[in-house]
Amino acid sequence: MKIGMVGLGKMGANMTRRLLRHHHEVVVYDVNQKAVEGMATEGAIGAASLGDLVSQLEGPRAIWIMVPAGDVTDRTVAELGELLESGDTLVDGGNSRYTDSMARAQALAPKEVSFVDAGTSGGVWGLEEGYCLMLGGEKGAIERLEPIFAALAPEKGFAHVGPSGAGHFTKMVHNGVEYGLMQAYGEGFELLQSSPFDLDLGQVAEVWRHGSVVRSWLLDLAARALKEDPGLQRVEGWVEDSGEGRWTLETAIDNAVPIPVIAQALFARFASRQDESFSAKMLAALRNQFGGHSVRPVDPRR
Repeated sequence: MKIGMVGLGKMGANMTRRLLRHHHEVVVYDVNQKAVEGMATEGAIGAASLGDLVSQLEGPRAIWIMVPAGDVTDRTVAELGELLESGDTLVDGGNSRYTDSMARAQALAPKEVSFVDAGTSGGVWGLEEGYCLMLGGEKGAIERLEPIFAALAPEKGFAHVGPSGAGHFTKMVHNGVEYGLMQAYGEGFELLQSSPFDLDLGQVAEVWRHGSVVRSWLLDLAARALKEDPGLQRVEGWVEDSGEGRWTLETAIDNAVPIPVIAQALFARFASRQDESFSAKMLAALRNQFGGHSVRPVDPRR
């Protein structure tokens, strides 16, 4: 099958490679032409612009965009919407907000261009392991592109979960769950590290991987990280959030659904990025005010 791929970052490039391995033709475009030239040396067909990419595909076309969520996706979808024709399908595999995907599908509907929101999980390991795909959109469009999804995903690794928006909604919740799991592992290993025993954390992670009820792919990665850097000396405890954890919490609030673990995991990421906590300073000041408890003065060298 022939498909266009827009965006050749870590995910888009590896997804292109996986499609090529499964003998699909892939026309590629990225604002970085060096990335396009690089993929062309690996068997992809390069395009100089979105218009050039569309012209190299025969109808009904299929184009997968793998670009940052938000304005970049908005502009890409809008430009492609002007170029595509009835029967074509546009797939957004980025981490877009599900409400944006619903709006994009509605905007493309008058032109009879199908929009599929593909929640995509797999990261840098997806090239070899495959990508988990959560698909939202019209049944006909998804069935037509099944060979593409089957190539990208491992066995049983893709599903049509509902109408437009459902794919990115499912991926949003998936990432919220991921926040909670990662936080639990982080807290557990910190407690192990601070124990009165001289525990080998890598050994603990490795034994947990075999037969334990807490085994998971994230635990496999934890064991790998501890093997490479046993004390995590090369890692700063500064944790970014991609936005999906926030959207998960906002959606839970809108629907009055309690998700305290995911909420705390998100707040822990915020706390990791503080050089100094003002709330902690306030706590110290209050204890001093009501109880005369000592405070630690600020180091003038800071």
